[in-house]
Amino acid sequence: MTVMGRPLLPLRQFVLKMHSRCDLACDHCYVYEHADQSWRGRPLVASDEVLRATAERIAEHAKTHELAAVHVVLHGGEPLLAGRTRLRRAATELTAALGGVCELDLRIHTNAVTLDERFLDLFDEFDIKVGVSLDGDRAANDLHRRYADGRSSHDRVLKAVALLNRPRYRHLFAGILCTVDLRNDPAAVHDALAELAPPRVDFLLPHATWDEPPPRPSDDLDGTAYARWLLAVHDRWTATGRSMDVRVFDSVLRTLRGESSLTESLGLSPADLAVIETDGTFEQADSLKTAHDGAPATGLDVFTHSLDEVAAHPGIVARQQGLDGLAEQCRACPVVRSCGGGLYAHRYRSDGSGFLNPSVYCSDLLSLITDLRDRHMTDQSARPVLADHHLADLATGRGTSATVDLLSRHQLALARELLALVRHEATRTPPTDDAENAIDAMNAEDTENTENSKAAEDAEDAWNTLSALDSEAPEAVDRVLAHPYVRSWALGSLNSLGSLGARPSVGPPGGAAAATRGIAEIAAAAALRAGRRAAVVVPVHDGLLRLPTLGALTVEAGVERAVVRTDTDGFTVHAGDRTYTMARNGPADPAWRGSRRFELDGWTVALEDTDPWRDGHGHPAHPRLTEDEAEAWRADLTAAWSWIRRELPQYAPGIAAGLRVITPLLPSPEGADISSAARDAFGAVAIARPAAPETLALLLVHEFQHVKLGAVLDLADLHDPACATLFYAPWRPDPRPLEGLLQGTYAHLAVVDFWLARWRSGGGREAEVQFSRWRDQTAEAMGTLVGSKALTVTGERFVAGLREALAGDEVSADALRAARRVAEEHRRGVRP
Repeated sequence: MTVMGRPLLPLRQFVLKMHSRCDLACDHCYVYEHADQSWRGRPLVASDEVLRATAERIAEHAKTHELAAVHVVLHGGEPLLAGRTRLRRAATELTAALGGVCELDLRIHTNAVTLDERFLDLFDEFDIKVGVSLDGDRAANDLHRRYADGRSSHDRVLKAVALLNRPRYRHLFAGILCTVDLRNDPAAVHDALAELAPPRVDFLLPHATWDEPPPRPSDDLDGTAYARWLLAVHDRWTATGRSMDVRVFDSVLRTLRGESSLTESLGLSPADLAVIETDGTFEQADSLKTAHDGAPATGLDVFTHSLDEVAAHPGIVARQQGLDGLAEQCRACPVVRSCGGGLYAHRYRSDGSGFLNPSVYCSDLLSLITDLRDRHMTDQSARPVLADHHLADLATGRGTSATVDLLSRHQLALARELLALVRHEATRTPPTDDAENAIDAMNAEDTENTENSKAAEDAEDAWNTLSALDSEAPEAVDRVLAHPYVRSWALGSLNSLGSLGARPSVGPPGGAAAATRGIAEIAAAAALRAGRRAAVVVPVHDGLLRLPTLGALTVEAGVERAVVRTDTDGFTVHAGDRTYTMARNGPADPAWRGSRRFELDGWTVALEDTDPWRDGHGHPAHPRLTEDEAEAWRADLTAAWSWIRRELPQYAPGIAAGLRVITPLLPSPEGADISSAARDAFGAVAIARPAAPETLALLLVHEFQHVKLGAVLDLADLHDPACATLFYAPWRPDPRPLEGLLQGTYAHLAVVDFWLARWRSGGGREAEVQFSRWRDQTAEAMGTLVGSKALTVTGERFVAGLREALAGDEVSADALRAARRVAEEHRRGVRP
């Protein structure tokens, strides 16, 4: 099915209104206090018929479009007013209808004033995650969130959050939503929310339009007061160690890197949400209620219309047009790909232009995004510092997105240093007889070899292009330099140039030719990512033109150089007698093998099967995947990611922040599971696709532990590097250096948590035995680390954190005996 000439985009997010009234009287509520007043004619609660029909419609839609997961938020009004029986009915209907069809991510958004243990026991039964509305400390919260008689709601909400923070319920805590009010002290609001230890905070701009603009102080002459408020929160958040994820900051940084946003108010990702009201009518996003009366209406309902019909509604389609759906002013804006025009509702003006306007927060968004870009995407030469609280966070085995982002930023700084070193070493390398050496003539202006002189000029031009891009669009350069195998290229080039002493060769050799070729490849890829017009001459190696993070082009035999011309619509390559054309949003030449990038609900990850520098990490890398093989990877990654988010939510933020690339490996002839990670390829793991998505989930969390710890060891000395003693790990036949034992122990902490989650989610005796076995062996390895006497003081604290984080759940005597028997049999089998 197509709509306006485009394929119909399925809906994946649904807001199900359980109750149409609220027990608070918040004066900034878009449901009751803004233009649309349709709530007055709604039934109080959603009936059994509405719940059943809704579940059936969602399941029908998911099956038709082969969705791997859908997300449903139980909402209101105040959904807790519907009561436990009705909430149970909704969860039961949805679970039953979607069982065997796709994963269900079920959530509830509440003001929390009546949240108690009985509600939380119900939510635990159905794994319903809980989001809470709270605007900060008492003074901030009471500006708006009061009862109708003026009483404060603050104490009751804090009591509810305290319940959510109990170990029994902590896994249900999704985060806090906080509406910005400029009258509140941003640092005080941050501190009040951070004290409650939420996993995430979502700061929301108050709903407003050009007809009803947001309140601003009289001295806000440039219209950036909301940006300044949020940036003050950012400064406080950074200064206090980023103890929680902040969705708006994460989303800006993700979109600056070219990834998807985590919120509909930023980025160009198409809208995929529908609302089901208590009477069964379908509506568009609730935020439209702030525009005009009837703005969210579709005229459709769950009893007589399919979700395909909802997805084809003009109002839904209008929010799926990307750049084409924005005002001309927005399309010309330098931060449009991050801003995305702002929240759709905030663009409304009743002068006939409707929603075809910039956001009423346009100046704020421009200021916020450019400031965050300048703080995070430039001056990467300053290495981030791994503070004690970061190390303590990582010692839990998990790591928040903020902590893993710090590791990523340090790795990016290293990549920049390596790039500069490659440039320096390549330009000072003396000429040789190697005819392929493109840099031979760079310092020999009087040479009669015009071909080498031209190559030197091309190399210099490529470096100048890259330098200019780094000033004008640093986020695009950062995106390319963050590619894990850029570091492999850099180290391989330095090694072949003799700059690394006795370091083993990494990746394909090539000397100065490989060095200058890589610089040109990076420059061309960055220009394309920035959407800038540029022409870069890129040397071709073995018939392959590489554009890191983007893909590779196979050119005619004998071609040694190609001209890559980039612009806003894509790029062309002139190589030999042929021209290859790749449109940004259109068809590509069959010779182009683009990187396959998957957007998996808050995690952007690429399958890397094109880069010649990709590292199988000791195992043979899979050649280019067929479309069917790539789709099988997509399906399994989607299911594995859904499992991690549901069963190991403490690992999900770190993976989403730091794992960018999966390199497919050739399967083992014996059918064994294969996975690995390389010390010099931060952000990548290599995996042979296993038989089951849950196994893939295990391999992902296990290998990403190695990635994280490798980055930690680049920042902190955890052990004495002079220690030459070898140590046995309970899971390996060969003795290992201390760093190898530390790496294995850290990785197996995730294995323990995986099997604990499998056991808790119905994995039975096998999961219990595996949990017991790996928990005991990991504890043994931790004891060996401590007994080595070769840990630094920092390393001792880190290992102490690992021991504290190791799960202590009791297992049955039978499972304990079985686990020890399996471990002993393994030990006898692998130890000499």
